[in-house]
Amino acid sequence: MNKLTVYTKNGCVQCRMTERFLKEHNIPFTEHNIDQEPEYVDYLKEKGYQATPVVEAPNVSFFGFRPDQLRQLAV
Repeated sequence: MNKLTVYTKNGCVQCRMTERFLKEHNIPFTEHNIDQEPEYVDYLKEKGYQATPVVEAPNVSFFGFRPDQLRQLAV
């Protein structure tokens, strides 16, 4: 199983949808909320991201609620 990290923000609907999808499909992940852990804001900006959620896996990363991408991580 891939090790996933999901970067979220308070009040982010797409973040909640991503988390729910991962939980419903029993895909383990680590969450970092940038409102509670602001040290990750610069990290995400360095990677070129300006919106949440950001999903990082060993061979792929993307932002937004992307069920198509999330399903591939479940395989």
